[in-house]
Amino acid sequence: MFAAFLKAFGQLADGATRRVIWLSLGAAIAVFAALWLTIGAVIESTELFASGWLETIVDVLGWAATLVLTWFLFPAVFTVISSLFLDRVAGATEARHYADLPEAPGAGLGAALGATAGFLAAMVVLNLVMLIFLLIPPLFPFVFYGVNGYLLGREFFELVALRRIGLEEVRHLRKAHRGRLFLAGIVIALLFTVPGLNLVAPVIATAAMVHLFENWRTVRPSGI
Repeated sequence: MFAAFLKAFGQLADGATRRVIWLSLGAAIAVFAALWLTIGAVIESTELFASGWLETIVDVLGWAATLVLTWFLFPAVFTVISSLFLDRVAGATEARHYADLPEAPGAGLGAALGATAGFLAAMVVLNLVMLIFLLIPPLFPFVFYGVNGYLLGREFFELVALRRIGLEEVRHLRKAHRGRLFLAGIVIALLFTVPGLNLVAPVIATAAMVHLFENWRTVRPSGI
């Protein structure tokens, strides 16, 4: 499993993969530039106090809040934008390491929607249950990484697998390797919480999952 992640880090040197990262970064910067321009226009056109110094304090606080918001939301916005291009990352990983593979047919609309609906349902239920553990701080990190390890492992595996096999086969394969998939999900969850690495975590997760998927589907698990 860790060999898959080492290869995934190496994928960052690939030109097609770097283009996805730069494209996502540029789009995220554009989003926040638009946000800053909008907030700037609102601050300049709004006058809450007649006193000049009070108005200056409000303006400074407004810009400070915008900076804090940008700092905390930038990784999340970058991740959402990059997720739109992860199919390209999967394709680039296959082209580099599995050149003999035919072109991926891609996930059917019904299968993709079904997988997404199932993932969202699991995410909502598990995160609601996880809130209870906020009352037990020592346990919360274990629950947090456990829940997100399950969710992220499942999400990225299905994102990669549905490009090449049907939903039912994806479910069988996921269950056959659920232990290793869970550990891979925990590694992905850790990457998402490390500043700096969280910006490329979706790319690394996708590339690593391509390697795991190609390895697992060459072995026919019992019961399938």
